[in-house]
Amino acid sequence: MHVRTSAMSRRPDQAVLLVLGMLAALLAAAVPAAGPAHAAVPDRWGFAYLDNATPPPSYVPDPSRQSGSWSSPSTNPVKVDQIGLGSYVVHFPLIGGPGGIAHATAVSSAARWCQIADWKTVGPGQDVYVHCYLPSGAPANSTFTVLYTSSSGLPATPTGSYGYVNSDSSGTVLTQYNSVGAVNSVSKGSTGLWKAWLPGLGQAGHAGNLQATAVDAKQGARCKVADWAPGTTGQTIVVACYNASNVPYDTEWTLSYSYLRAVHGPAFPPRSFGYLWYNGSLPALTSYNSSGATNTLGGSGAPFIVTLPSVAVPSDTAQVTAYGKSPEYCGLHAPWDRTSGTVRLYVACFSPGGAPVKTPFFAAYTSAR
Repeated sequence: MHVRTSAMSRRPDQAVLLVLGMLAALLAAAVPAAGPAHAAVPDRWGFAYLDNATPPPSYVPDPSRQSGSWSSPSTNPVKVDQIGLGSYVVHFPLIGGPGGIAHATAVSSAARWCQIADWKTVGPGQDVYVHCYLPSGAPANSTFTVLYTSSSGLPATPTGSYGYVNSDSSGTVLTQYNSVGAVNSVSKGSTGLWKAWLPGLGQAGHAGNLQATAVDAKQGARCKVADWAPGTTGQTIVVACYNASNVPYDTEWTLSYSYLRAVHGPAFPPRSFGYLWYNGSLPALTSYNSSGATNTLGGSGAPFIVTLPSVAVPSDTAQVTAYGKSPEYCGLHAPWDRTSGTVRLYVACFSPGGAPVKTPFFAAYTSAR
């Protein structure tokens, strides 16, 4: 069993004010070496959208929003069991094995967040545990999207670039891979802050997409991308995590980066996918559409509407991650819709108290094939 632990932070509320001052120092800090590299060929992956917050046993969620790398996913579906208030286990068939990462995104018009609690191999399958919470930190039932992916080897004909990291609360890398075969690594900053270094990936300017998710089985935790510094030699990303009291908090987390790749990182991308970063503007190379069409952002922020023309192909999924230096968080306000080939993602972001707020975010959409 893949055992995961975390240490709860007891720092007072004033600790949030230290985050801004610590980010600059963290970005400049040296990064220690990590373990052997793994590059981005997705050997095993699966995704699903739990469309029923109180599912009966062995529930099969929306078939048009689930798929995976196993044989015949349409006839061998993902199943979900609820194991407690706000707690679920997602059973991905026939993709069991070590390593990999998982992401989760709450789908709710009211303030919710969902996180990963654990993932482990059970028989031939991979079980991913998802916990969901109210702004107070109380467990709460919720619908959500979930993604598991594991990669190894170097792609024979790489397109774009891709990497991921799973770090424990101390900054020790538990698993990682990098599509150029380099070694990703993590350094620990102050409470609730880490710097991830993904060498050889992306571009010298902002290009691509990021997703981050807390991994904590003990209590509610939210992780986001606090800062992003691209360079000619790779990508530096600061990950910030908070507990339900909105205090910086040391927990395990996952981070993935994709440039001209889908969110699950295939070396040969599906024909239909896209992503977008809103940071007050829409940086050109962070808004990508595999059809060549132009993505757009609309809405008031309650929710935002991300429109991706000409890529709507079920089965499909989406993930959202907040960006910035304070405890706001983001998810999906409602399931994405598909109309005449166009996908619309409804992105909802919330203040720590659960009020709708207009804050920066990353959004990623992909079809299965």
